[in-house]
Amino acid sequence: MIIRPKALLALEDGKVFTGCSCGAPGERWGEVVFNTSMTGYQEILTDPSYKGQIVTMTYPLIGNYGVNEEDFESLHPWVEGFAVKEICSFPSSWRSQKSLEDFLKQNGIVAIEGLDTRALTKHLRSAGAMRGILSTMDLDPGSLVRKARSSPSMVGADWVQSVTCAQPYLWGEEKIPGSGLKTWEWGKGQNLDLSGEKKFRVTAVDFGMKHNITRHLASRGCEVRVVPARTRAEEILAADPQGVFLSNGPGDPAAVPYAVETIRGLIGKKPIFGICLGHQLLGLAFGGRTYKLKFGHRGANQPVKNLKSGRVEITSQNHGFCVDLDTLPAGEVEVTHINLNDQSLEGMRHRRLPVFSVQYHPEASAGPHDSAYLFDEFMTLMEQYSKE
Repeated sequence: MIIRPKALLALEDGKVFTGCSCGAPGERWGEVVFNTSMTGYQEILTDPSYKGQIVTMTYPLIGNYGVNEEDFESLHPWVEGFAVKEICSFPSSWRSQKSLEDFLKQNGIVAIEGLDTRALTKHLRSAGAMRGILSTMDLDPGSLVRKARSSPSMVGADWVQSVTCAQPYLWGEEKIPGSGLKTWEWGKGQNLDLSGEKKFRVTAVDFGMKHNITRHLASRGCEVRVVPARTRAEEILAADPQGVFLSNGPGDPAAVPYAVETIRGLIGKKPIFGICLGHQLLGLAFGGRTYKLKFGHRGANQPVKNLKSGRVEITSQNHGFCVDLDTLPAGEVEVTHINLNDQSLEGMRHRRLPVFSVQYHPEASAGPHDSAYLFDEFMTLMEQYSKE
């Protein structure tokens, strides 16, 4: 029997959940959110979009297939904290390199198990995502609630600078900054052929980009150069890419005005494809506004309707902000995808220019592959534009 020290998760509204530590000792603050995925905890932990958040998994048993580096979406985990009903101490998988608990401890991630994640999720759905403190050190509920209330809000927070790359690099040929590995050595288990002829030069602006995005681009014949979030439009255009990709990332899109300015300088000059935060920033560049969702969309089972084909896609999502479709210039921007749960905007396209974006994650890591066709549409767009 494993004896674990006590841990507390306190929310800013005074709600406190008790459990046991299953990660590193310490204390972390962040926005408390929930993810409804049944699998994919490695991808969630290493997704830079979760910077600034304490993630609760709604599925009750987490860690049963262990941890392996092939499924990482970045160099290390980014979550501020992790909450589960039960963690598996003895994983069973031929691909497993270590247990989830060992991974959390080795990477300094404060985690809690044994709390009622169903009750926590229902509370967040009712009251909304909110600030919280996860601690194995301060076990005074009142003290933790006060700390939660005084912690920074996600609204107005620019987390992009914490996750973007420090310098440009070429995917597949250079080492990832901060790592001893070349980029092609990551993601061998993704079953994507990355060795084909390179037909397009793509500049990917890194707001917190997941590795499977670049794998999808490379597998379709793209030479992908990744650049930091503050790279200006003139610098991007000087390299003469055939397309520009705007990545996912964390935080409030309205708090990243430098990226909006860059995107405005690119619209109409190169084909553009954006996802997640890249989609939100594109909406701001179009002249629209963004707003905070009550509890966000996080999971691998979000239904989205493609308004052009009429098909419903089951999608992987992770976002707490959304573009207000009523603020977009209707004469210029066409709505292409809608979330079937709350009718919020999930995709848009410029009516005249080669620019489109979606709110969800078509790279599907982890998640269903229904939306991978969007990468093919980006290839078609670049091919058509290069002939003009």
